[in-house]
Amino acid sequence: MRNPTTTTDIETVEVEKDKGFTLVELLVVVVIIGILAAIAIPLFLNQREKAQEAGVKSDLKNAATLMETYYVDNQAYPNQTGLEAMDGFKTSTGNTITVGTASGAGGFCLTGVGESGNSFKYDSLDGGLADGAC
Repeated sequence: MRNPTTTTDIETVEVEKDKGFTLVELLVVVVIIGILAAIAIPLFLNQREKAQEAGVKSDLKNAATLMETYYVDNQAYPNQTGLEAMDGFKTSTGNTITVGTASGAGGFCLTGVGESGNSFKYDSLDGGLADGAC
């Protein structure tokens, strides 16, 4: 290549140098993005499962409050049909709440199952929320 002497020749040399990224530079960027994705995706999935579990627990507490309210008015706890018929009772999407028998007489037990398949119970005589079913 000849020695640039004019302004046009200097601009031509600069344009020839700016051709883009090399293949190695692009591969390094792709590897870095892959590593960041490998770290972030499992963390995101774990947070989603925790949120679903929190939704089931919240639904169980709301249902327990409605059961106690019903008991104050009627001196008896409702069955599954009675719970579903109550005003204001609606579970979160994908959650199911079922009424079961408590660990002793004079109480109730609710089982909640979420989209993830994990189940939780609310036993009025056994201290409230716990893992598992009634």
